[in-house]
Amino acid sequence: MPKVPEEIHSLLANADRLYTLGQVEDGITALAGRINQELGALNPILLPIMNGGLTIAAGLLRHLAFPLQLDYMHVTRYRDSTSGGSLDWIYEPRITLADRHVLLIDDLLDHGITLEAAVNYCREKGASSVRTAVLIVKDLQQRPGLQSVDYCALEAPDRYLFGYGMDYKTYWRNAPGIYAVKS
Repeated sequence: MPKVPEEIHSLLANADRLYTLGQVEDGITALAGRINQELGALNPILLPIMNGGLTIAAGLLRHLAFPLQLDYMHVTRYRDSTSGGSLDWIYEPRITLADRHVLLIDDLLDHGITLEAAVNYCREKGASSVRTAVLIVKDLQQRPGLQSVDYCALEAPDRYLFGYGMDYKTYWRNAPGIYAVKS
C-alpha cells in the first residue's frame, strides 16, 4: 500500500488558516439564504462540480428550503497537480437541462476556466438560466475564464487554498476550515 507523502503530512500544520470551520459554515448559511429567496420558486436543478463542489453542495442542501433536483458534473483541470491543465470531462449530468433553471456549485472561482466551461455546457443543453455559486472567490488581477459568480460565501487572496472540499494534490479536502499553503 502506498504511503502518504511526508509533504502531505506536514502541510496542514504549516499552512495559514484563513477561515475556521465555523466561519465557513456561517458563510454557507448566508449563501443559502440568498439562494432560497432567489431560486426557491424556480424548480431549479443543482449541479455540483466534482470533486470540489461536493462539500459546499452538502452544506447548502441542509439549508435550502424548497423542492429541487440534484445531479452533478465532473470536469477538472487539476487532477493530482497544483496547476491547471486541459479540461477533462469525466461525467456529464443525466438530467435534462433544457428549459430548466440551473445552479452550478463549485468550490472556488480561481481562473474561471472550468466554471466557464460548465456554464457554457448548460447553455448549450438549453437551460433557461444558469447561475453559479462558489464557496470562495480568489482576489485575482485577471481571470482568463468566467469573471464573476452569482453567489459567493467568502473571499480569499491569490494563494493555493485547500480544505472544505478543496484539495492539495488530492489530499486534505477534509481539512476543518480553509487553509492557504505557505508561500
